[in-house]
Amino acid sequence: QVPLVESGGGSVQAGGSLRLSCSASGNTLNTNCFAWFRQAPGKEREGLSFMYNGDSRRYYADSVKGRFAMSQDSANKTVYLEMTSLKPEDTAMYYCAADWFCGGNRFAARGFNYWGQGTQVTVSS
Repeated sequence: QVPLVESGGGSVQAGGSLRLSCSASGNTLNTNCFAWFRQAPGKEREGLSFMYNGDSRRYYADSVKGRFAMSQDSANKTVYLEMTSLKPEDTAMYYCAADWFCGGNRFAARGFNYWGQGTQVTVSS
């Protein structure tokens, strides 16, 4: 199984923006649910956003609602997370996840079978 691959992380100052990408290939091209998570040191993995493949609906956690936006390139299923107004508390490893269906709690990490390796986002004050 070819894994999901995240990119686009980096270090920015508070108030800055980043755009994360998640490239799907292999089995993940057949999945129908994509999500973004993050995990800061010592904290649980936090669900941020999810979407149905090829669908316009987006779901966001309160912590990022209004600041983060998820999108998708329908041609290759690449998904993106546009992050704006970044805060130091957004500092974390950001992960892309995918699964066959969007049923259940898609803000829960345990519900996803496919994961990328993560891309680090660091927001300084």
